[in-house]
Amino acid sequence: MASDCLIGIDIGTSAVKAILIDSAGRRLAGFTQPVPISRPLPGCAEQDPADWMTGLVGALTEFTSRHDLSRLGAIGISSQANTHVFVDSGGNALVPAITWQDTRCAPDAAELAGQIGAAQSAAWLGRPVPIDASHALSRMTHMARVHPDIYATARYILLPKDYCVMQLTGAVVSDAISAVRLARPGGYVDEFLELVPRSRELLPPLAGLEHIAGRVRAGMPCAGTPVVGGTMDAWAGMVGSGVVGHGDMMYQSGTSEIVGIISTEEKPTPGVVVFPPYQDIVLHAAPTQSGGAALLWLSEILGKSLDQLSVLTAQCDRLEAVPLFLPHLQGERAPIWDTTSRGVFARINSQTGAPEMARSVAEGVAFSARWALEAVQSSSGQVVSQANITGGGAKSDIWCQIRADALGIVLQRMRVPEAAALGAAMLAGVGIQMVGSLRDAAERFVRPERTFEPTTAYRGYYDEKFAHFTALYETLRPFNARY
Repeated sequence: MASDCLIGIDIGTSAVKAILIDSAGRRLAGFTQPVPISRPLPGCAEQDPADWMTGLVGALTEFTSRHDLSRLGAIGISSQANTHVFVDSGGNALVPAITWQDTRCAPDAAELAGQIGAAQSAAWLGRPVPIDASHALSRMTHMARVHPDIYATARYILLPKDYCVMQLTGAVVSDAISAVRLARPGGYVDEFLELVPRSRELLPPLAGLEHIAGRVRAGMPCAGTPVVGGTMDAWAGMVGSGVVGHGDMMYQSGTSEIVGIISTEEKPTPGVVVFPPYQDIVLHAAPTQSGGAALLWLSEILGKSLDQLSVLTAQCDRLEAVPLFLPHLQGERAPIWDTTSRGVFARINSQTGAPEMARSVAEGVAFSARWALEAVQSSSGQVVSQANITGGGAKSDIWCQIRADALGIVLQRMRVPEAAALGAAMLAGVGIQMVGSLRDAAERFVRPERTFEPTTAYRGYYDEKFAHFTALYETLRPFNARY
């Protein structure tokens, strides 16, 4: 019996998001369940892996209760990258998951980076790869040093998607795209892993993105359905935003902002992550540390919802009164990879109100993305004029317009905002041969919703303010490095 629908699930930083689509790409249903983050100490950001499974099972339960899934083809899963959970041989979490926002392992990362240097790292991995606090080897080094008993007990270190696949099917598997900072196309780089004892045995085996890891266990919703292990959110979101051709650009706006360009050209550029080729797709990506997270932070301080914050942003009609904001609330990733940098509002005065603050944060997030885009364009050898934008941060018209103005490019918002979940479903479709390739899937499943053109009259304003943005970071860098 032919399959007529797919489920895609993204284990995100802020929530588990799932979609049900039919074989033509129509979105039949969606599901979102927030996932809390615990911050027990400065620099720490943890999640309970049980919350991921609660959301995942909740999505499957809701879909099965409201829709006929007798012809469900497969379930695909993606997740946040660089979030790690140590588990025993039974898949039980030994400690809370350490998220990508967590910086506690920065000293371990610095020590590892000092041992090998950028040139050796590039020689092993084929390109410069930052070793920061979120790197799997940094996490393993930290666990072995601080909790040697737990490290000795651990059987695997897993990403959220791999943890959920293990819970759903019993299979242990990951993929080479998610392991970009540990592997080359042929597999893990053993010389790199030798830096940390036991690292090779803790890492899961690698398979293709469309690989069927197993089937849903008996007794769970959708039992017997094939599960495709998928890949990390940035790459799955690239697919889900329809970015699959040379020179195409994606802009994913979620907890963080991620910009990426597909190009087979490569010029080594600090701060950019270049993924290994997959079906002739080479993604150059730059993830920031804070996008929607900064907007959520301000909304909570002001006691407003994100929708209300969007309204406040639109109410600000005096651009000259808008402060300059560095959104480095927990350091910054691409392109500077600086865990010591911190957020700041510059040039606040007695007339600064909530609308000005709201617009300032939106602009600061956009400037971070512009800085990342400059690096990605250098790395890919491409100069872009348009990007496909997706994610929760793209739902607001005013935020999309500010980004288009600040970056100076056309932004095409896609119809399905949950790009990573859609990409996971598309990979599942390829896995069961519902579609022949990722490009076929993009043509069938992805559609634009609205276009935002940059406002020519604001170009000078944003160019000048962006120059001040980067200068402000450089000015404050010695001060922040002291703490």
